[in-house]
Amino acid sequence: MKNTDPDVELLARIGNNEPAAVNEMVTRKLPRLLALASRILGDPDEAKDVAQESFLRIWRQAARWRSGEARFDTWLHRVALNLCHDRLRRRKEHPLNEEAVLELADSAPSPDQQLEALDNSARMAAALAALPERQREAIVLQYYQQLSNIDAAALMNISVEALESLLSRARRQLRSQLADTPGLARPGRGKS
Repeated sequence: MKNTDPDVELLARIGNNEPAAVNEMVTRKLPRLLALASRILGDPDEAKDVAQESFLRIWRQAARWRSGEARFDTWLHRVALNLCHDRLRRRKEHPLNEEAVLELADSAPSPDQQLEALDNSARMAAALAALPERQREAIVLQYYQQLSNIDAAALMNISVEALESLLSRARRQLRSQLADTPGLARPGRGKS
């Protein structure tokens, strides 16, 4: 089975200063970077700053990228997570404040969402914000970024077993916090 990185060719084109390649990379990666940073930081403006800094690092690294050492997507998620951690340390604030949670819930409404869906989103955001940082990171990587346990563990620099332990504790805490919320989707079991 041949395991190829779908971003290597695009990185080479960026390294050759092709404007179309830059636009394609932004189109491919921006939504997931914003989602990751928004959920970790709870602040859409800070998430945009993290995404921008991540893209600056792509441009600097593109010409020197060595395929085979790591998948580009894994490297990019690690960069974004590190930038998020730096911001959290600078803030000296791990849980999100209530205003940031409400702003996060209100920042991405879709046309077909109903009032109940908005309420559920806010409750889930508040429950996520109450989790310890590493548990929140594990949940975001697996459920919102849809990474496998192996990829999420690699990004967090922990074993798969440690990730599964974090996920288990986070799901228990989320279930407990959301028990009073009828109809709200609760996190289930992870994927490998």
